[in-house]
Amino acid sequence: MMDEDSTVHGILTGDFPDGYPNTDHVATVDTAMAAPPPSPLAPVDLTDPAQVTGVMEIAARIGEILIFSGSSNSDARAQVYLAAASYGLHYCHVDIVMNTVTIHTNIGTGAKRQPLTVVRSARKWTINFTKLSAVDRLIRSIHTGFTPPSVAEQALDDIEAMKSPRTIFTELLGWATMGGAFSVMLGGNVFVAMMSFFVAFAIIGVIIAMEMMRIPPFYHNIVGGFMAVVPAAVVYNIASSLGLAFSPSQVIGMGIIVLVAGLTLVQSIIDGITRAPVTSTARFFEALLSTAAIVGGVGLGIQFSDWIGYPLPPLASMSAPVYYEVPLLVLAGGIGSAALAYACHAAWKEVLISGATAAAGMLFYYFVVIPFGAGVVVASGISAIVVGLAGGLLARRFHIPPLITMVVGYTPMLPGLTLYRGMYASLNEQFITGMANLVTALAIAGALAAGVLLGERGARRLRRPKHFRPYTAFKRIGRYSVNQAKDLAAKAQKIPRVPLAPLAPRANRPELPPIQGPATAPEDTSAVYADASPTSQWEVQTNDRVFDETWPPRTTFPAQSWPDEEAPTVYTSPGTEEFIAQHAAADEAKAAEEEQGEATSDEEMR
Repeated sequence: MMDEDSTVHGILTGDFPDGYPNTDHVATVDTAMAAPPPSPLAPVDLTDPAQVTGVMEIAARIGEILIFSGSSNSDARAQVYLAAASYGLHYCHVDIVMNTVTIHTNIGTGAKRQPLTVVRSARKWTINFTKLSAVDRLIRSIHTGFTPPSVAEQALDDIEAMKSPRTIFTELLGWATMGGAFSVMLGGNVFVAMMSFFVAFAIIGVIIAMEMMRIPPFYHNIVGGFMAVVPAAVVYNIASSLGLAFSPSQVIGMGIIVLVAGLTLVQSIIDGITRAPVTSTARFFEALLSTAAIVGGVGLGIQFSDWIGYPLPPLASMSAPVYYEVPLLVLAGGIGSAALAYACHAAWKEVLISGATAAAGMLFYYFVVIPFGAGVVVASGISAIVVGLAGGLLARRFHIPPLITMVVGYTPMLPGLTLYRGMYASLNEQFITGMANLVTALAIAGALAAGVLLGERGARRLRRPKHFRPYTAFKRIGRYSVNQAKDLAAKAQKIPRVPLAPLAPRANRPELPPIQGPATAPEDTSAVYADASPTSQWEVQTNDRVFDETWPPRTTFPAQSWPDEEAPTVYTSPGTEEFIAQHAAADEAKAAEEEQGEATSDEEMR
């Protein structure tokens, strides 16, 4: 058994020593939704309010971390209940509304009935995949019965105090790499990619500084939208004066994707699909408010650029990519998604798997959906199904939370460029075109949410098929002879059948234990033991090792019936000490009656 320090270290790092119970390739949320947890190895005292409240606090703290890591309402609720039920608290009610976790239960019965309620509120919305993976391992450890409540509390304290594995500079490099890769995916060249790299670095750097000053996120998006437009407009005018080709729309679209990547728009739609309307409405309103802030920032940047004399060019029509450009676009989407996972504090294994998931979705988008003439909304939805399916299978294979691959996988398909086109058209007196683009962007977000959720649910129900080997049994039989099989069958331990009633039929009685040593019986012993009682007869036969046709080894069970008294309730085998002790009183009574009868007959004869 592992000690507490080894258990906490394994939960935080994923490096469990030998002896940790092996788990199948299933996600934690699959375990929570598929079956109830096993009986706890060391359940808490469910009549003690302090212990029950401690278990509820552990479950609520787990739900808090899941919520501000981006988990959907239904998944977080299922995992919170799994943590509580694994300690024996099956009869509890879990409710999650927006960022508040409420757990209620009752202990005791009758007049001693006592209600208990625990409420936790998530402080802020921050995507931190390191804490998400650690709490996922904690839930698995609790479910397997390997982590008592005291160790779980210590692990939660360490998870909440866990420092980021990335420095601020490396985190900014991850966001900048994401911006440069996504600008190439949108059709930019090397110059556009370099410009996008520095713009993304500056946007996230300013946002981090504003977070340290505790400025509300609404103003983060306004400043981010403004910073995505002004540098692109300035560089475009300078490049045009020098005769260089530069498209500012890719830079602005990249900036919008960087800002939208951390929003809750897709998660809010997922909550609505999974029947959490209150949470979905709250998150959707928050996402709309943040999107409105981005729109305001972009519009402010466009007007400021016109005011300082660096106007943006009119929007050009978007053409489909040429076939030889598709591999580069797929590679750019995968690299950008991997960089996003890295910037969100994911481990290297999670970074690689997330990048592969996004690349699979982009590959399907360009090689399968677009060539058949599907629209951008339909193509995004179908590709999101592939992202959810591939990400779910890879996440279960490598034991990482499926939320990581799901959130990162659909990021390259976010409608950043469509949002910019809608904003630009609306600000330049093209209201119908602008509204059409904005509605298209909202439809793409809905298609992404529906597709990725459907694919992830499909991955939950897929299992590795068993291999069909029809000749395996014949090969196994040929490995040993028939005599060896008989010897193995003879050596196998057999469980004797216990009769179901005191007067069981002869076919259902247990067989007597074998008698050790040789047994030589006389030719005729029926007359010798004809007058003996069943118990004394068995004693004589056992001592003399004599059996005949009158008293064979398999006798009726029990040896005699009790018509005038209640049958014994304890089953015993003939010949054992329990059997002799149980029937001794009956034999003594019968012997006393016989002696009394003989004495009476002698007196009558006299």
